[in-house]
Amino acid sequence: MINETYKQMLQKKSVIRQLSEFATERGKEIGYENVFDYSLGNPSVPVPKEFNDNLKDMLDNMSSMELHGYSPSVGLPSVKESIANDLNKRFGMNYKKEHIFPTSGAAGAVAHAVRCVTSPGDEVLTFAPYFPEYDPYINTSGAVLKVVKADTKTFQINFDELDKMMNEKVAAVLINTPNNPSGIVYNTKTIERLSSYLKDKQKEYGHDIFILSDEPYREIVFEGVDAPYVSKYYDNTLSCYSYSKSLSVPGERIGYVAANPACTDADLISAICAQISRGIGHNCPSSLMQYGVASVHDLTSDMSVYETNMNILYNELTSLGFEVIKPGGTFYIFPKALEDDAVAFCNKALDYDLVLVPSDSFGVKGYFRMAYCIDTEKVERSLVALRKFVKECYGR
Repeated sequence: MINETYKQMLQKKSVIRQLSEFATERGKEIGYENVFDYSLGNPSVPVPKEFNDNLKDMLDNMSSMELHGYSPSVGLPSVKESIANDLNKRFGMNYKKEHIFPTSGAAGAVAHAVRCVTSPGDEVLTFAPYFPEYDPYINTSGAVLKVVKADTKTFQINFDELDKMMNEKVAAVLINTPNNPSGIVYNTKTIERLSSYLKDKQKEYGHDIFILSDEPYREIVFEGVDAPYVSKYYDNTLSCYSYSKSLSVPGERIGYVAANPACTDADLISAICAQISRGIGHNCPSSLMQYGVASVHDLTSDMSVYETNMNILYNELTSLGFEVIKPGGTFYIFPKALEDDAVAFCNKALDYDLVLVPSDSFGVKGYFRMAYCIDTEKVERSLVALRKFVKECYGR
């Protein structure tokens, strides 16, 4: 018999993917350059030239077995050591290679991290607005995802609501900063308060409560924004990272889990993750990609276009009367819709070839997300359609 859980998931396909597919089909009719597709967070800037050059050099000069053979189940030792050294250099940590576990992107990192620190029936708290794929990441692990209501004035952590939901069954708190979909960065004050709160709760309940810090947008932080490294503030932190955004290589599916050296059983986390892999069939990212990212720790793609696009959209949206908190990073902006029903709002926008994502699946009603990882020229052209949509549908 086919598993009913996964059959039911077929009825709950990603709204983001559905809208992206719509944009692609509409593009076949009118030319994709005329579809203002703000649906999918697919990095739009080129990969660093050095990354491609290094891959070519490795293909020419390293042995086939090194590049294409099996990686150890815990990852390549030299790669793990280079990641640890980079984190130590940048954030003043003391990671060793034993604390690093390479994964298939941040999704693979979160999938391993949650299984590492929870047992079936444990609760994992996250904060709205949140990435909707957290639902399958957590709930198919045997743990249960619970969503803390948003503070829509700031989109920082809503501590009053967190306290209402905290209980002895909570084994982990999953945070995403810089945040998808809001673009907000949790500042040092927020992280310090969360750390203090969880330390108190660990003492009260007599068991560990881990922070799972989902960090695929760590490098996309705008000028002057306070963006603390979470593990600096809380010992029981597992950082879940991806190179997808920093190097513009989402299709390569390469990232890692970094266990804070001060966390419980820190020296075992990577080995435990390898055992988790046996159960979910992960078996490490490719050796080629592990070597590839290890060669460019000091590099990122030129991501300045994202801040340029953000400022264009933020200024236009606010001038049109939208309520929107200015993003501190990522390539997302999260305005309040001009009516309570965000789905209806976004459906009306489709008539103007504006593809916007309603906020319902992000755990907040009445907002919409724009992924502005597109060419600035297209962002600027989209403003004409946005103005027409707002004027004709909402009289603004």
